[in-house]
Amino acid sequence: MPTPIPTPTPNPAASAMLDALAGHLQSVPFLAEKVLGNTVLAWLVAFAVAVLGYLGLRVVVALVRRRLARLAERTVTIADDLIVELVRATKGLFLAIVSLAAGAQFLTLPPSLERGVGALFAFAVTIQAVLWANRTVSFWLERQQKLHAETDPGAMTTLQGLSYVVRVVVWSAAFLLLLDNLGYNVTTLIAGLGVGGVAVALAVQNILGDLFASLSIVLDKPFVNGDFIIIDQHMGTVERIGLKTTRVRSLSGEQIVVSNSDLLKSRVRNFKRMIERRVLFSVGVTYQTPREQVAAIPGMIREIIEGVDNTRFDRSHFKEFGDSSLNFETVYYVLSPDYAVYMDIQQTINLEIMKRFEELGIEIAYPTRTLFLAGGTVHAEPVPAD
Repeated sequence: MPTPIPTPTPNPAASAMLDALAGHLQSVPFLAEKVLGNTVLAWLVAFAVAVLGYLGLRVVVALVRRRLARLAERTVTIADDLIVELVRATKGLFLAIVSLAAGAQFLTLPPSLERGVGALFAFAVTIQAVLWANRTVSFWLERQQKLHAETDPGAMTTLQGLSYVVRVVVWSAAFLLLLDNLGYNVTTLIAGLGVGGVAVALAVQNILGDLFASLSIVLDKPFVNGDFIIIDQHMGTVERIGLKTTRVRSLSGEQIVVSNSDLLKSRVRNFKRMIERRVLFSVGVTYQTPREQVAAIPGMIREIIEGVDNTRFDRSHFKEFGDSSLNFETVYYVLSPDYAVYMDIQQTINLEIMKRFEELGIEIAYPTRTLFLAGGTVHAEPVPAD
């Protein structure tokens, strides 16, 4: 059974008012003449109700909008702000159709015309309700964006995806409701769409795979807009997460477009969420370095690192006897994920190590080969590069 359409049929109060007016205006025969089944008086009253009703509604909407807007500026609650947005989303065409339906209450219309007016009224109410719902979602999303855009950009990605789903559901429900009011069998339509949907899903399964992958990215949030990520051999900053693809701006400037399903199959490294950076570096000194100085080098490196801001020292050791050097391995942490900060700190540490070694006469080793001849002569020459 279709949902009954709210038809604007004459009501007893309207009929009584017309009868009273007819009694007072019996001296004007023209008003009692009938046109299309209604007296001229009825047509004039209906026209006056429609016009005055429309003008009155426009005035009420304008007054409510102005006064509530001034009130909303002085309060911290969101209820009045939402009402102002809903009033602004009220369309003039909707007010006109409501006024027309009110005027039709004073007329006796043919059944077909009554159904047409009722269907028009139902259509206007449904579309306006969808516009109000859409504006409510937009208002809530804009408010959340102001609250979380800087502190949690990942939340904004999720909210935008969910708001899109809500809008699709609302418009779909409105479309089915309108078809139901027009007398169509919605159950049969839904069943037919289900069978057709299976066929379409098989034909566009790759697109649907990317669509569901997009929802998975939105909900799970492995990365958000602005994150610096590495996908296999590609790296760059996420610019936009779309329904089918994600766009990444590479370091060299070009835009990399990756399908969402491929993204979920890849190992993604997200550097934006790095809390601190672990740094491992080595330095080697010559074999001619005295043992006492070799023993003092780890402590010297620790002192240098602890003297630099935004660092946390972990360890430094005389690691091994290399082919042409005594090798030291050091590990520390940079308390910032910024790569430029890490490079500045490492440069400062390297320069300070060179300065201390120069002051103590310690030589930094480079690949060399030393030959001990039978006559006691020692000859050293650089090792040729590979």
